[in-house]
Amino acid sequence: MGMQGVFGGAVDRIGGEPITARMARKAPIRHLDPMLMMITLLLTTFGAVMIFSATSSNQEFLGSDPAFFMKRQIIYAFVGAFALAGLALFDYRHLRAFAPIIYGVALLTLVLVLTPLGDVRNNTKSWFDFGAFQIQPSEFAKIAVILAIATYLAERKGDVRAIDVAIAVGIGGAAAGLIFIEPDLGGTLVVVAVLAVMLLVGGAKIRHFAALGFLGAVLVVFSLQAGLIKDYQIERITAFLDTSPDVQTSGYTLVQAKIAIASGGMDGKGLGTENTQTDLRFVPEQHTDFIFTAVGEQLGFVGSAALLGLFAILIWRALRIAAMSRDLFGTLVAAGIAAMWGFQLFVNVGMTMGIMPITGLPLPFVSFGGSGLLTNFLAVGLLLNVHMRRLI
Repeated sequence: MGMQGVFGGAVDRIGGEPITARMARKAPIRHLDPMLMMITLLLTTFGAVMIFSATSSNQEFLGSDPAFFMKRQIIYAFVGAFALAGLALFDYRHLRAFAPIIYGVALLTLVLVLTPLGDVRNNTKSWFDFGAFQIQPSEFAKIAVILAIATYLAERKGDVRAIDVAIAVGIGGAAAGLIFIEPDLGGTLVVVAVLAVMLLVGGAKIRHFAALGFLGAVLVVFSLQAGLIKDYQIERITAFLDTSPDVQTSGYTLVQAKIAIASGGMDGKGLGTENTQTDLRFVPEQHTDFIFTAVGEQLGFVGSAALLGLFAILIWRALRIAAMSRDLFGTLVAAGIAAMWGFQLFVNVGMTMGIMPITGLPLPFVSFGGSGLLTNFLAVGLLLNVHMRRLI
């Protein structure tokens, strides 16, 4: 028997624990994931630069501060950093007790935003307007849904029955339904994607997914027949399937986005270059939902590939943390976050290139928006939390 075995046995006999475990419990910050933190910083910085590049010329034209949106995004990032640190230091396993409360508050805000308290923007009633800043409850609801579903499925310990699937679907469906009513189709689809991945990781069977797929198809047909999906949403969804869309109406944004990305070529036209799609503001909402068109035009294929590479590392770290977690709850939380980021990335980039319908999803960390950025920082805080306590 080696020295480690002798001392390990002695520790067990006296009711103690290995030194590494004691150190991990007392100082979990020693086990931070530096690569995850670095990628978060790089993506946030990348986003701030692109927001400035996409908005500065228009701000100058209006006689406003060219760096207004970039400064706002940096402020959001600092607030998010404090939230990240606070959440990372709070043992994530204790969140299981608070998950129902967090979820309930999230549902309440989703209901209140549909009342006269909510503010309408771009045909969507999904904001609380407080003057100097705005809050979008559907963004924070994504984290609440992840925590609630993870808490429930973790209690099943991998033995997921049909009733458990139904309850998990009810948890996600309640939030998705309220987001859909706003109407925010993109946010609804994110919740659905997160739910599907968490059910898969949690132990749902193939027959469960087959039944959910059938019910989902029925629900989509019913929504179309009942007029629950607005005409402009249908036009956005179907525009990418049209080989020759009407550039004057539903196909305008898609065509302009494709032109912007294609014109960037290999190296791009450079940040702040005049007389470009970005400079002339041909692409609507370019600093939010269509920020990737500015990346493609100004930084070209090289810059776009670099950005996608950063996202690949980000999602890989989330999946790695899911695999390393000591408990199913941590695994489910990390998997849900990876699904949230992965789905938003695929849809956001895809809709600018014409391979996915336009659903109004922002690009995580890069698109302008306080609620979205804060939500993503909270997600990073949860991942760091799980990673730091993987040895405890």
